[in-house]
Amino acid sequence: MISNIVRKLNSYLSFWCKSNKAINASKDALIKKYIKDNIRKNKIIKTNLKKTHNIFNKKIYLLLQRGNIKNFLREGFIQKMFFLHNRFFVYQELGALKNSKKWPFYKKLIQEDSIGNPIRYFLYQNSSGNKINHVYHLSILFNELNINLSRIRKVFEFGGGYGCMARIFSKINQEIKYTCFDTHYVNLLQYYYLKHNNLDAGFSKKNNYTLISNLKTINNNYETNLKSLFIANWSLSETPISFRKNFLTIIEKSDVILICFQETFEDIDNLKYFNQLKSKISNKYKIKILKNKFYNGNIINKHNHYFFIGKKL
Repeated sequence: MISNIVRKLNSYLSFWCKSNKAINASKDALIKKYIKDNIRKNKIIKTNLKKTHNIFNKKIYLLLQRGNIKNFLREGFIQKMFFLHNRFFVYQELGALKNSKKWPFYKKLIQEDSIGNPIRYFLYQNSSGNKINHVYHLSILFNELNINLSRIRKVFEFGGGYGCMARIFSKINQEIKYTCFDTHYVNLLQYYYLKHNNLDAGFSKKNNYTLISNLKTINNNYETNLKSLFIANWSLSETPISFRKNFLTIIEKSDVILICFQETFEDIDNLKYFNQLKSKISNKYKIKILKNKFYNGNIINKHNHYFFIGKKL
Protein backbone atom coordinates (compact mmCIF):
# COMPACT_ATOMS: atom_id res chain seq x y z
CA MET A 1 0.00 0.00 0.00
CA ILE A 2 1.24 3.49 -0.92
CA SER A 3 0.56 4.88 2.58
CA ASN A 4 2.85 2.25 4.12
CA ILE A 5 5.65 3.19 1.73
CA VAL A 6 5.19 6.91 2.47
CA ARG A 7 5.21 6.20 6.21
CA LYS A 8 8.42 4.21 5.89
CA LEU A 9 10.12 6.90 3.83
CA ASN A 10 9.03 9.60 6.29
CA SER A 11 10.69 7.69 9.12
CA TYR A 12 14.08 8.22 7.45
CA LEU A 13 13.75 11.97 8.06
CA SER A 14 14.74 11.21 11.66
CA PHE A 15 18.08 9.64 10.70
CA TRP A 16 19.96 12.44 12.47
CA CYS A 17 18.05 12.22 15.78
CA LYS A 18 19.49 10.70 18.93
CA SER A 19 18.93 7.00 19.52
CA ASN A 20 16.60 5.71 22.22
CA LYS A 21 18.18 4.23 25.32
CA ALA A 22 18.32 0.45 25.69
CA ILE A 23 15.66 -1.07 27.92
CA ASN A 24 16.31 -3.24 30.98
CA ALA A 25 16.64 -6.78 29.60
CA SER A 26 15.73 -8.67 32.79
CA LYS A 27 12.67 -6.49 33.35
CA ASP A 28 11.71 -6.96 29.72
CA ALA A 29 11.85 -10.75 30.11
CA LEU A 30 9.54 -10.66 33.16
CA ILE A 31 7.00 -8.42 31.46
CA LYS A 32 6.97 -10.54 28.31
CA LYS A 33 6.52 -13.71 30.37
CA TYR A 34 3.44 -12.21 32.00
CA ILE A 35 2.06 -11.29 28.57
CA LYS A 36 2.74 -14.78 27.21
CA ASP A 37 0.96 -16.35 30.19
CA ASN A 38 -2.09 -14.09 29.81
CA ILE A 39 -2.48 -13.69 26.07
CA ARG A 40 -5.40 -16.11 25.80
CA LYS A 41 -7.16 -14.99 28.98
CA ASN A 42 -10.00 -12.99 27.41
CA LYS A 43 -11.84 -13.73 24.19
CA ILE A 44 -12.33 -10.76 21.88
CA ILE A 45 -15.91 -10.30 20.65
CA LYS A 46 -15.45 -9.55 16.97
CA THR A 47 -18.93 -8.07 16.54
CA ASN A 48 -17.83 -5.10 18.70
CA LEU A 49 -15.16 -4.22 16.15
CA LYS A 50 -15.27 -2.88 12.63
CA LYS A 51 -13.33 -4.76 9.92
CA THR A 52 -10.29 -2.50 10.29
CA HIS A 53 -9.88 -3.35 13.98
CA ASN A 54 -10.50 -7.06 13.61
CA ILE A 55 -7.53 -7.22 11.24
CA PHE A 56 -5.46 -5.04 13.55
CA ASN A 57 -6.14 -7.16 16.64
CA LYS A 58 -5.03 -10.30 14.84
CA LYS A 59 -1.72 -8.60 14.03
CA ILE A 60 -1.31 -7.46 17.66
CA TYR A 61 -1.93 -11.02 18.84
CA LEU A 62 0.76 -12.39 16.52
CA LEU A 63 3.24 -9.73 17.65
CA LEU A 64 2.65 -10.52 21.32
CA GLN A 65 2.75 -14.27 20.68
CA ARG A 66 6.17 -13.98 19.02
CA GLY A 67 7.39 -11.86 21.93
CA ASN A 68 9.09 -9.45 19.54
CA ILE A 69 7.79 -6.37 21.32
CA LYS A 70 10.92 -4.33 22.08
CA ASN A 71 10.63 -2.28 18.87
CA PHE A 72 6.84 -2.33 18.53
CA LEU A 73 6.63 1.35 17.60
CA ARG A 74 8.64 0.59 14.46
CA GLU A 75 5.93 -1.78 13.21
CA GLY A 76 4.07 -0.27 10.24
CA PHE A 77 0.64 -1.58 11.28
CA ILE A 78 1.06 -0.07 14.77
CA GLN A 79 2.23 3.25 13.35
CA LYS A 80 -0.85 3.33 11.13
CA MET A 81 -3.20 2.95 14.11
CA PHE A 82 -1.31 4.22 17.16
CA PHE A 83 1.86 6.13 16.39
CA LEU A 84 2.01 9.28 14.32
CA HIS A 85 5.59 10.22 13.48
CA ASN A 86 7.02 12.56 10.84
CA ARG A 87 4.08 14.54 9.49
CA PHE A 88 4.43 18.22 8.69
CA PHE A 89 1.11 19.21 10.30
CA VAL A 90 2.61 18.12 13.64
CA TYR A 91 5.04 21.03 13.32
CA GLN A 92 2.01 23.35 13.30
CA GLU A 93 0.74 21.67 16.46
CA LEU A 94 4.19 22.05 18.03
CA GLY A 95 4.16 25.72 17.06
CA ALA A 96 0.78 26.19 18.75
CA LEU A 97 2.17 24.62 21.93
CA LYS A 98 5.30 26.76 21.82
CA ASN A 99 3.24 29.92 21.37
CA SER A 100 1.12 29.13 24.40
CA LYS A 101 1.78 30.70 27.79
CA LYS A 102 1.73 27.11 29.09
CA TRP A 103 4.68 26.04 26.92
CA PRO A 104 6.95 25.18 29.93
CA PHE A 105 4.22 22.77 31.08
CA TYR A 106 3.67 21.29 27.61
CA LYS A 107 7.42 20.97 27.03
CA LYS A 108 7.65 18.62 29.99
CA LEU A 109 4.71 16.55 28.77
CA ILE A 110 6.03 15.97 25.24
CA GLN A 111 9.39 14.62 26.42
CA GLU A 112 9.64 11.21 24.77
CA ASP A 113 10.57 7.89 26.40
CA SER A 114 12.53 5.01 24.89
CA ILE A 115 9.99 2.21 25.33
CA GLY A 116 8.94 0.70 22.02
CA ASN A 117 11.87 2.43 20.26
CA PRO A 118 9.81 5.41 19.04
CA ILE A 119 10.83 7.45 16.02
CA ARG A 120 11.89 10.90 17.20
CA TYR A 121 10.21 13.84 15.51
CA PHE A 122 12.62 15.08 12.88
CA LEU A 123 11.96 18.75 13.68
CA TYR A 124 12.09 18.32 17.48
CA GLN A 125 14.13 15.32 18.54
CA ASN A 126 13.27 15.45 22.25
CA SER A 127 9.78 14.27 21.38
CA SER A 128 7.87 12.24 18.81
CA GLY A 129 5.09 13.26 16.47
CA ASN A 130 2.70 11.19 18.54
CA LYS A 131 3.51 12.82 21.90
CA ILE A 132 3.27 16.29 20.37
CA ASN A 133 -0.06 15.39 18.76
CA HIS A 134 -1.54 14.04 22.01
CA VAL A 135 -0.47 17.03 24.08
CA TYR A 136 -1.82 19.38 21.43
CA HIS A 137 -5.21 17.70 21.79
CA LEU A 138 -5.09 18.28 25.55
CA SER A 139 -4.21 21.93 24.95
CA ILE A 140 -7.54 22.35 23.14
CA LEU A 141 -9.30 21.77 26.47
CA PHE A 142 -7.43 24.69 28.04
CA ASN A 143 -7.76 26.98 25.03
CA GLU A 144 -11.49 26.42 24.46
CA LEU A 145 -12.91 25.50 27.87
CA ASN A 146 -10.25 26.81 30.29
CA ILE A 147 -9.67 23.32 31.73
CA ASN A 148 -6.78 23.05 34.18
CA LEU A 149 -5.32 19.60 33.43
CA SER A 150 -3.52 19.50 36.77
CA ARG A 151 -6.88 19.36 38.53
CA ILE A 152 -7.94 16.16 36.72
CA ARG A 153 -7.93 13.25 39.18
CA LYS A 154 -9.53 10.45 37.16
CA VAL A 155 -9.39 9.55 33.46
CA PHE A 156 -11.33 6.98 31.47
CA GLU A 157 -9.82 6.47 28.03
CA PHE A 158 -11.75 4.52 25.45
CA GLY A 159 -9.11 2.91 23.24
CA GLY A 160 -5.87 3.75 25.00
CA GLY A 161 -3.49 3.08 22.10
CA TYR A 162 -0.24 1.74 23.47
CA GLY A 163 -0.57 3.89 26.62
CA CYS A 164 0.82 7.19 25.35
CA MET A 165 -1.90 9.40 26.87
CA ALA A 166 -1.76 7.51 30.16
CA ARG A 167 2.00 8.15 30.27
CA ILE A 168 1.41 11.86 29.62
CA PHE A 169 -1.02 12.04 32.55
CA SER A 170 1.52 10.34 34.80
CA LYS A 171 3.60 13.51 34.34
CA ILE A 172 0.62 15.78 35.03
CA ASN A 173 -0.44 14.07 38.25
CA GLN A 174 1.50 11.22 39.85
CA GLU A 175 -1.61 10.17 41.81
CA ILE A 176 -3.89 9.95 38.76
CA LYS A 177 -6.41 7.10 38.56
CA TYR A 178 -6.40 6.08 34.92
CA THR A 179 -8.49 3.47 33.12
CA CYS A 180 -7.77 2.21 29.60
CA PHE A 181 -10.61 0.32 27.95
CA ASP A 182 -9.50 -1.66 24.92
CA THR A 183 -9.31 -5.16 23.54
CA HIS A 184 -7.40 -7.65 25.69
CA TYR A 185 -4.48 -7.83 23.26
CA VAL A 186 -4.08 -4.05 23.18
CA ASN A 187 -4.35 -3.98 26.99
CA LEU A 188 -1.35 -6.32 27.08
CA LEU A 189 0.62 -3.95 24.84
CA GLN A 190 -0.32 -1.10 27.18
CA TYR A 191 0.85 -3.25 30.09
CA TYR A 192 4.23 -3.68 28.40
CA TYR A 193 4.65 0.06 27.76
CA LEU A 194 3.41 1.33 31.13
CA LYS A 195 5.27 -1.26 33.24
CA HIS A 196 8.52 -0.42 31.46
CA ASN A 197 7.83 3.23 32.39
CA ASN A 198 7.63 2.13 36.06
CA LEU A 199 3.91 2.81 36.37
CA ASP A 200 1.48 0.77 38.46
CA ALA A 201 -0.39 -0.80 35.53
CA GLY A 202 -2.47 -3.95 35.74
CA PHE A 203 -5.85 -5.60 35.41
CA SER A 204 -7.23 -4.79 38.86
CA LYS A 205 -9.04 -1.69 40.11
CA LYS A 206 -6.34 -1.49 42.75
CA ASN A 207 -3.84 -0.48 40.07
CA ASN A 208 -3.42 3.24 39.38
CA TYR A 209 -3.49 2.40 35.67
CA THR A 210 -6.31 -0.11 35.23
CA LEU A 211 -6.48 -2.03 31.95
CA ILE A 212 -9.89 -3.45 31.10
CA SER A 213 -11.58 -5.09 28.13
CA ASN A 214 -14.74 -6.47 29.74
CA LEU A 215 -17.87 -4.38 29.23
CA LYS A 216 -19.36 -5.68 32.48
CA THR A 217 -16.73 -3.83 34.51
CA ILE A 218 -16.85 -0.37 32.97
CA ASN A 219 -19.71 1.08 35.03
CA ASN A 220 -18.97 -0.68 38.32
CA ASN A 221 -18.20 1.78 41.11
CA TYR A 222 -17.39 4.62 38.76
CA GLU A 223 -16.86 7.50 41.17
CA THR A 224 -18.23 10.94 40.38
CA ASN A 225 -16.71 12.85 43.28
CA LEU A 226 -13.38 13.19 41.47
CA LYS A 227 -12.51 15.68 38.74
CA SER A 228 -12.88 13.27 35.82
CA LEU A 229 -12.12 13.23 32.11
CA PHE A 230 -13.37 10.98 29.31
CA ILE A 231 -10.99 10.65 26.35
CA ALA A 232 -11.44 8.90 23.02
CA ASN A 233 -8.91 9.76 20.31
CA TRP A 234 -10.38 8.40 17.05
CA SER A 235 -11.42 5.25 18.91
CA LEU A 236 -15.09 5.66 19.80
CA SER A 237 -15.74 6.94 16.28
CA GLU A 238 -14.28 3.73 14.81
CA THR A 239 -16.68 1.35 16.57
CA PRO A 240 -20.24 0.33 15.62
CA ILE A 241 -22.84 2.86 16.81
CA SER A 242 -24.64 0.16 18.79
CA PHE A 243 -21.45 -0.51 20.76
CA ARG A 244 -20.99 3.16 21.63
CA LYS A 245 -24.18 3.09 23.72
CA ASN A 246 -22.30 1.12 26.37
CA PHE A 247 -20.17 4.19 27.14
CA LEU A 248 -22.78 6.93 27.31
CA THR A 249 -23.10 6.47 31.07
CA ILE A 250 -19.36 6.93 31.54
CA ILE A 251 -19.40 10.00 29.30
CA GLU A 252 -22.27 11.58 31.23
CA LYS A 253 -20.60 10.87 34.58
CA SER A 254 -17.41 12.67 33.50
CA ASP A 255 -16.77 16.33 34.22
CA VAL A 256 -14.78 16.89 31.02
CA ILE A 257 -15.00 15.24 27.57
CA LEU A 258 -12.37 15.08 24.82
CA ILE A 259 -13.25 13.06 21.73
CA CYS A 260 -11.41 13.27 18.43
CA PHE A 261 -13.14 11.88 15.36
CA GLN A 262 -13.07 11.72 11.58
CA GLU A 263 -16.08 12.87 9.58
CA THR A 264 -16.80 9.35 8.29
CA PHE A 265 -15.44 5.89 9.10
CA GLU A 266 -16.25 2.94 6.87
CA ASP A 267 -20.09 3.20 6.66
CA ILE A 268 -20.61 5.58 9.61
CA ASP A 269 -21.46 9.30 9.42
CA ASN A 270 -19.64 10.44 12.55
CA LEU A 271 -20.38 14.13 12.17
CA LYS A 272 -24.10 13.36 12.27
CA TYR A 273 -23.64 11.04 15.26
CA PHE A 274 -21.70 13.56 17.35
CA ASN A 275 -24.06 16.40 16.52
CA GLN A 276 -26.87 14.19 17.83
CA LEU A 277 -24.83 13.43 20.96
CA LYS A 278 -24.28 17.16 21.44
CA SER A 279 -28.05 17.76 21.34
CA LYS A 280 -28.62 14.91 23.80
CA ILE A 281 -26.27 16.18 26.53
CA SER A 282 -26.22 19.96 25.96
CA ASN A 283 -28.49 20.44 28.98
CA LYS A 284 -25.64 19.16 31.20
CA TYR A 285 -22.54 20.29 29.30
CA LYS A 286 -21.07 23.19 27.46
CA ILE A 287 -20.26 21.38 24.19
CA LYS A 288 -18.17 22.47 21.23
CA ILE A 289 -17.55 20.59 17.98
CA LEU A 290 -14.46 22.10 16.39
CA LYS A 291 -12.87 21.32 13.07
CA ASN A 292 -9.23 20.26 13.43
CA LYS A 293 -7.49 23.12 11.64
CA PHE A 294 -4.18 21.33 11.18
CA TYR A 295 -5.16 17.78 10.26
CA ASN A 296 -7.27 16.70 7.29
CA GLY A 297 -6.07 13.17 6.62
CA ASN A 298 -3.30 12.47 4.15
CA ILE A 299 -2.60 12.85 0.44
CA ILE A 300 -4.32 9.52 -0.26
CA ASN A 301 -7.33 9.86 2.03
CA LYS A 302 -8.32 13.46 2.67
CA HIS A 303 -11.27 14.17 4.95
CA ASN A 304 -12.18 16.42 7.82
CA HIS A 305 -11.42 15.67 11.46
CA TYR A 306 -13.03 17.20 14.54
CA PHE A 307 -12.81 17.72 18.29
CA PHE A 308 -15.87 17.05 20.43
CA ILE A 309 -15.17 18.73 23.75
CA GLY A 310 -17.38 19.31 26.74
CA LYS A 311 -17.37 20.76 30.24
CA LYS A 312 -20.07 19.95 32.78
CA LEU A 313 -22.27 22.94 33.59
